[in-house]
Amino acid sequence: MATSSAEKKNEEPKNRREVLNLHSKTLLKSESLYQYILDTTVVPREPDCLRELREITAEHPWAGMASLPDEVQFISMLLKIMNAKNTLEIGVFTGYSVLATALALPDDGKILALDINRKSYDLGLPVIQKAGVEHKIDFLEGPALTTLDELLAEEKNKGAFDFAFVDADKFNYYNYHQRMLQLVRVGGVIAYDNTLWGGSVAGMPPDAPISERDKMIAESTREFNKAIAADHRVEVCQLSIADGLTLCRRLN
Repeated sequence: MATSSAEKKNEEPKNRREVLNLHSKTLLKSESLYQYILDTTVVPREPDCLRELREITAEHPWAGMASLPDEVQFISMLLKIMNAKNTLEIGVFTGYSVLATALALPDDGKILALDINRKSYDLGLPVIQKAGVEHKIDFLEGPALTTLDELLAEEKNKGAFDFAFVDADKFNYYNYHQRMLQLVRVGGVIAYDNTLWGGSVAGMPPDAPISERDKMIAESTREFNKAIAADHRVEVCQLSIADGLTLCRRLN
């Protein structure tokens, strides 16, 4: 069915708002360049279910917590290149990145998804169910560090995961890292989100409009980045996609 001129006019402001919202979460300075990336390689290849959940998430009061569509597209491709089968995700929110992972895994693949609160995940669950991938996801509610320690108490879980995506409590990133190095197999990849924290890790002017909490997170993230760079147990690659994504390939 053809779209009327009136309908197009109504769609344009909404699309504009969506791009502005997404662009505010990326380090790219050019909004038009980010729009180009979305229009050229991201949105045309985005599965309908992912788009639906992304739009639902955009209406959430904490929408800024969600991963960006170009970032989840990258992770999806990485999982396929790795032939990943078992993954771990810390920080689930509405399940947008979990859904992208589930779509990338084989039918018998599994995602262990950890979050301190299930409420937001339940918002996205109907879309995940409709996509036919709920059977790949095991959601566990509760403090992630406690759950990770419970996993490590069983020998079978050590080295059981091909990939892990960490996007939760930034102050605990290094504590997560210590546990990831036991749970992810040698040769597996651990991805840490938001490791450039809006560029603030490189320093901000004294009068920059940044909250005290953001200053604390920036400092904590700098310390984490420094520790990861010096960690010879992993091979490291820091990407400027989204708000900074650090990949660690476990070496031993």
